[in-house]
Amino acid sequence: MSTTILSFQNRVVIETLHNEGRSLRYIANYLGFSKTTIFNELHRLNSEYQAGLAQTDFERKVSQRGRKSSLTKNLKHLIEEKIQVQKWSPEQVAHVVGIAYKTVYNWIDQGWLDIQLPDLPDHGIRRHRAKEKRGTFNHGRSIEESPHKVETRQEFGYFEADTVFSGKRKGQAVATFVERKSRLTIVKRLHGRDSQSMTQAVLELASQLQDAYRGSW
Repeated sequence: MSTTILSFQNRVVIETLHNEGRSLRYIANYLGFSKTTIFNELHRLNSEYQAGLAQTDFERKVSQRGRKSSLTKNLKHLIEEKIQVQKWSPEQVAHVVGIAYKTVYNWIDQGWLDIQLPDLPDHGIRRHRAKEKRGTFNHGRSIEESPHKVETRQEFGYFEADTVFSGKRKGQAVATFVERKSRLTIVKRLHGRDSQSMTQAVLELASQLQDAYRGSW
């Protein structure tokens, strides 16, 4: 039995659509999850649903779980040596040890392996991204190139942008902008799945933030 894992961006969309009065069926179809998953998520908290609080609750519960994994100490050492020393890709390692390459990436993302994205031959750019047919937003600086002060989350004003595409409603998408220090989250509907739509959303956000800043003086 597989387990559905929602991302923070998914939770932001759930909160947004729920506050708009959308039905469970609508939200489930939009994100491509079952109605049961959405129902359980909306009832995760004993109060009004908020994406930030729900994500914190999820992370807390995950940290309390026992790490039942096929990642043994010897396998961990082997993977780290192949990637860090011999400069193998996760795909190569997975093929040799007989596991799915996505499992290796998951172990890296979850911190189970002492490997950082810069350690990877492609610096963490998954091969399957080359097959992506929708528009790619190439403006601005990649998060991997951000100044160190951004990582400390001590200064307000740095946003992470992401897109969430409807699982069943073809063509529908939203952009999420999360301020790293305060976790202020802004959601904007996109007119399409191309880079032009994302660019327009970024420009609109910048204009709104500029107006808000001017109005505070």
